[in-house]
This record gives sequence, structure tokens and C-alpha cells, in this order.
Amino acid sequence: MDCAVRSQALASSFALKPTKARAFTVRCSSLPRSTDGAAFGLVERPWKVADARLVLEDGSIWRAKSFGASGTQLGEVVFNTSLTGYQEILTDPSYTGQFVLMTNPHIGNTGVNSDDEESRQCFLAGLVIRSLSISTSNWRCTKTLGDYLEERNIMGIYDVDTRAITRRLRQDGSLIGVLSTEESKTDEELLEMSRTWDIVGVDLISGVSCKAPYKWIDKLDSQWEFSSSTREGETFHVIAYDFGIKQNILRRLASYGCKITVVPSTWPASETLKMKPDGVVFSNGPGDPSAVPYAVETVKKIIGKVPVFGICMGHQLIGQALGGKTFKMKFGHHGGNHPVRNLRGGSIEISAQNHNYAVDPASLPKGVEVTHINLNDGSCAGLAFSQRKLMSLQYHPEASPGPHDSDLAFVEFLQLMRQEKQNP
Repeated sequence: MDCAVRSQALASSFALKPTKARAFTVRCSSLPRSTDGAAFGLVERPWKVADARLVLEDGSIWRAKSFGASGTQLGEVVFNTSLTGYQEILTDPSYTGQFVLMTNPHIGNTGVNSDDEESRQCFLAGLVIRSLSISTSNWRCTKTLGDYLEERNIMGIYDVDTRAITRRLRQDGSLIGVLSTEESKTDEELLEMSRTWDIVGVDLISGVSCKAPYKWIDKLDSQWEFSSSTREGETFHVIAYDFGIKQNILRRLASYGCKITVVPSTWPASETLKMKPDGVVFSNGPGDPSAVPYAVETVKKIIGKVPVFGICMGHQLIGQALGGKTFKMKFGHHGGNHPVRNLRGGSIEISAQNHNYAVDPASLPKGVEVTHINLNDGSCAGLAFSQRKLMSLQYHPEASPGPHDSDLAFVEFLQLMRQEKQNP
């Protein structure tokens, strides 16, 4: 394109004296452009452009920038209110089948390291954050969050309005969504995918559980201990059912003197009782407790025989095994800052929680005691039944990530096993 501009008129208007007219020519040219609007032959933009979409079943479409793996993935979108601990969250098997949206806007500044993993892999479907840190500053960091997710084939998006999505989830409840970096898929196709997929009634435990029993060896360095004064030289043999168990549950049991055998979710109750354990732990795990009737039957056959401690999914399975009912919550509890009242002593604990289902206390039989309630919504957060030698918590007393307020729950479990030894 050629453009000629003559300056004679301007000169006559602004100059005090007549000046000689001058002419100059501006020449412009255009370069061929790619399909995304970028011109070939130019230096790449120094910032990343939106290349991903989160499509929710309510019809909303959220443009974002991708990191980690590429592709298309389905999941249930939940929000987590923890301020830190994203690596423990990434490796928590209870997030299987879910996109975790972090309400804390700045994620990734501590990188990742092998010490903070809670399981052998990342089980969540994807990560949604507001701002991805451009640098890491932790002395234990070995790689960036983006590299970590890419190695484990986990999708992530950032530069999206996480506050607006959170408010939508609180109003409408957890929503099914589709994450995609594939331009070939239309918004309508992704929306249809989200509306034809469901997570309710699906057995997610079998996919995260170990395949064979094994003895767990405490690998925790003493410098990371914060409470081991109650051991008193005692040793208890504990069978831990792996419904998606986190490493720190095993570490806390070991720190209190327990020798642990981990068994698969399908391990028969008869085989467990043959091993003559001092106690049994039913661990946390993903999904709908009503979708795993085989696990409920296992719990039924064990409670009353030996002391039992249920955590999160284990708590829900115990509720069903006692004859109670569970229900899906509107948007669940996910985070390291949930207040819980201990009804026995009246104390308040700040707890780490991660669950979408809860036990209905009105459905429980006579004799079952509700020991803890969540102060945000009054839901059941703990049970006890002294006649059946059991206790359970809806939240994670091992606190990974989260506060250590509830660590004394392990002491209570030891006391149950101690009493059983003294009064067989």
C-alpha cells in the first residue's frame, strides 16, 4: 500500500513565512497470516495467548491458557480453598475424576519435589488456577508445576476467572466440565460431552487401590515429625484398607508405633481377621460410597470384631455399614481451613477436608454417637460407637495439606486398640 502526504497546506497554515512545499511517501506492506491471526515471519509474541477452553454443563464457556498436558478431558469441577499444598492435592487419590479449581489466585511459586507426594501418581482430571507463577523459590524445588503436570499427562489451565467459576459452583453445585486444547472440537461438541457424562454411581475406588497386600515401611525422616511422644514403646499391628490411602496417613500411624499392612479395597474381611490385627483403618478414597457395595459388606463383617478407624470415605462406608444413608452434597468440602466442633469436649478444630458425600445422622441407628460437626453447614463430621469399637472422621486428620489440629485422632485410635488388648 502506498500513501503520499503533501505538506504545503500545513505549511501555509502554521508557518509565519512561506516555505517550500515538500512531499513524502509512506510505504506499507502486509505479511501472510496464519489461521490464529499471527503473521508468518514475525518474532513470536512474548506472552502466551488463550489456547484452551473449559466448557461447563450449564453452557458457560471459559477461555484460558493451557499448561501441562494437551488434549481433551472430562471431569467434575470442584473448588479447593487451601492457600498452599497444591502438590499434596494433585496426588490425593480422592480427587479422581475431578477438576480441582484453586481459589487461592497464585499457584506454582514453590514448584514441586518428591517429598510432598501423597501417592504414586496424580489422580485428578485437571487443575484450574488464576495465575501461574513464572518462577519458583523453594529450596526443595526440583521442577516447575507445568513440567510436573506434563510428565504425568495432567491438563492445567490458568488466566481464567476462578472467582466467578467458584461463585457459580456455590450457587449451582458441582458441575461436569470439559477441558480442551483441541481447536478441531466445537463448543457445541464439548458441551454435549459434558452433558452426557456423570461421576455419580461410578466405582472409582478400584482404580486407585493397590493390587496386592504389602507391608508399609516408614520412610519419614525424624526431622519432619511433630508428635511422637505417645508411643510409650507400644507396637500395634494395623491393617489399612487402601481405598485411595494417602502416604501421610501411613506416616502418622507409623509415628505412633503401628506396624502397617496395606491391603486392596477388595481384600476379604475373612482374610483380614485371620491376620489378627490390633486394629483396622478404612482410608479416604474417591467417589460415591453407594457405588462400592462390596466395600460396605467388608466393613460390616469387620466392625465389632476389632477396633476400627474410618477416614473420609472410610467414615461414609462405616455409616452405610451401620445402616445409615449417605448423600451427595451441593459442592462438597475441599480445603485446609474447615472449622469442626468436637462435641465431646467442645473444642474447635481447623481441619483438612476433601469429600463430596456425607452421612445423614438422622438415618443412623440408636447407639451411634455423632462426635463432630462441620461448623460451616452443620453436617456430620465424626462418629463413634463404643459397643462396636469404632470411630470415624469425615475429614483428614493427617493434614496433608492442612493444619495439625486433628492429629490427636490417631491417639484416640491407639487408645481403642489399647483397651481391646487389656480387655479382649
